[in-house]
Amino acid sequence: MKRLLMIAFHFPPLAGSSGIQRTIAFARHLPRFGWEPLILTAHPRAYERVSDDQLIDLPSNTIVEHAFALDSSRHIAVMGRYPAFAARPDRWVTWWLGAVPQGLAMIRNYRPHAICSTYPLATAHKIGHTLHRLSGLPWIADFRDPMVQDGYPADPKTRQSFRVIEERALRSASFSVFVTPGAARTYRERYPDVPATRLAVIENGYDEESFTRLESPDKGPLLPGTFTLIHSGIVYPSERDPTQLFRALRLLLDGGHLMPGELRLRLRAPAHEDLLVKLIDKFRLAEVVELCPPIPYRRALQEMMRADGLLVLQASNCNDQIPAKVYEYLRCRRPIIALTDLAGDTASLLRRAGIQNIAPLDSAEKIGLELRRFLDQAKHGEAAQPSAAIAAAASRTHRAGELATLLDRLPVQERVRR
Repeated sequence: MKRLLMIAFHFPPLAGSSGIQRTIAFARHLPRFGWEPLILTAHPRAYERVSDDQLIDLPSNTIVEHAFALDSSRHIAVMGRYPAFAARPDRWVTWWLGAVPQGLAMIRNYRPHAICSTYPLATAHKIGHTLHRLSGLPWIADFRDPMVQDGYPADPKTRQSFRVIEERALRSASFSVFVTPGAARTYRERYPDVPATRLAVIENGYDEESFTRLESPDKGPLLPGTFTLIHSGIVYPSERDPTQLFRALRLLLDGGHLMPGELRLRLRAPAHEDLLVKLIDKFRLAEVVELCPPIPYRRALQEMMRADGLLVLQASNCNDQIPAKVYEYLRCRRPIIALTDLAGDTASLLRRAGIQNIAPLDSAEKIGLELRRFLDQAKHGEAAQPSAAIAAAASRTHRAGELATLLDRLPVQERVRR
């Protein structure tokens, strides 16, 4: 069996991030395709929240090493302030200092055949590039989503550091991997001199084992007599701005098109609670919208399985992205309403899965019309459920097979520098 050194900040015991699911799944499923993962991640002190609930998803013999890492905002700040250079490219740049020597030691000890680093932490690609350069091992850069975007990162110097890391990866890695066709297209246009054959798409997915381990997933509706619509995950102020959704709810209530007690919108682990509370108060939606704290991963899956409907929020400035949670929504086989741009990758995936209840996130009028139609369809048992075939194709096992195919195409490494 060949070995793969995987560099991932988002890994257990980190809690509260759906980003860890991709790396966990690769670690679980790559061995069946002939690749043994070696995980290089950060020391748990670097995480704001930790939980052991997903460690059971890893095979007991998985090699995992934690390198020195600090969170600049918590560990070196004085009165809430810290040097700007300590947050470039991100607040965990100290991980590079610990991960490079530890990664070289892992290369000497375990003799991996390749390296794979995974975003959304820019420092991960910084580590991947350094280890690739020092060892000569072939490297796959798993970008997931675009790193540099218009106005992101907001700080010009941080954006420039992102741009340097991004360009090094595109030009040095054997393959750069993205999770949507739109993201890959963006990079083909941004770096036209990089061969298109070195840009690949491996979408996110869901882990079937996480669903099969659920305890009694069918316990009836969450709130009998009330339609419970769930959005599970962070509600970003820009990328998933719920303002027009809340305005639509207020208009439906005022117009008598939504009855009191008919709908409960549950935002599970949304973060940004101060902003959301202000919006709920502004539109007088305390009886309709509830903010719920994070819960362990499997309990969150179980809640989604019992929901009457699942909600997708994705603004048009994220047309080249698909929320990772959408793939779990597909597996739940519950009715879905998506508030997103019809021209984006999220809408395209959902339409392929048979979901037609889609409205733009920035139009209260269209949201109101589509939401009312969705509720009426659900009431009569006519709301579409995701295609079983499309859901099955999104399994993490299938995605791991796609990564293994890329790994098998890497050049054979003849030497490792010591």
